[in-house]
Amino acid sequence: MELMPSPADLLGEIARTFEQFRLPGLNAGALLEGRRKDIEALAQANRIAVDGVQEIVRKQGQILQETLQELQTLVRALPASLAQDPTKVAGFVQKVLHETFGSMRDLAELARKSQTDALHVVSERVQRNIEELRASLEPSKVKKRGKDE
Repeated sequence: MELMPSPADLLGEIARTFEQFRLPGLNAGALLEGRRKDIEALAQANRIAVDGVQEIVRKQGQILQETLQELQTLVRALPASLAQDPTKVAGFVQKVLHETFGSMRDLAELARKSQTDALHVVSERVQRNIEELRASLEPSKVKKRGKDE
């Protein structure tokens, strides 16, 4: 079974390819550095996403455990409660549902935050790529103006 090459191996291959075809005006080092930063940003976004999923799974387990404990309490107290006051059962069920819906909101917020944080990392890297592209084009304009004058 063939293993996937590491990002460092891929960047090394790309660097060797650029060396073979040296193109005028192409700064291979800057280009490779930009791609290395892209890979780092994607790795960071993936770590954020994985951390978010792990937090959601942890929270779901906590919610399940709390809900089961509440239900066990309800089942134990149900016969006595029904005999004394049926409205207690309704109040207890309403409380459990309210807590469950609150927990669902918490899960949705965790998922939103994880996605927002991961998107922020990628968006920052895209912005840096735009800035790097602009910067790489500016020296070309200066050189052309100097030749024309």
